Amino acid sequence: MGRETVVSSLTMEMRRGTIVLLVLCCLDEPAYGYNLVEALAGKGMPVEANTLYPLLRRLSSQGLLENRWDTSTSKPRKYYVITEEGRQVREELKGQWKAMSGAMQEVI
Repeated sequence: MGRETVVSSLTMEMRRGTIVLLVLCCLDEPAYGYNLVEALAGKGMPVEANTLYPLLRRLSSQGLLENRWDTSTSKPRKYYVITEEGRQVREELKGQWKAMSGAMQEVI
């Protein structure tokens, strides 16, 4: 396996661990999936729709997000927003992130 392949694979693993926190941080206001894809890409963290939608469903099933359909337009959209439980989990994850990134800065 070439170095480029290894780096790509390891980078993907790192990103997987951060996407949950990023999504929870972006959903204080309701947003639909594609809107979230664009927002994350605009912040320098592009994520594929086929990665994001299963994550949104999983976070919803865990009670961290609420979702509702908006059928008032010609194109129905499912909107997601963070729940109170999601806010609490987000704060805990942010604390973990700060501790890990601090440790990484010390090592790097």
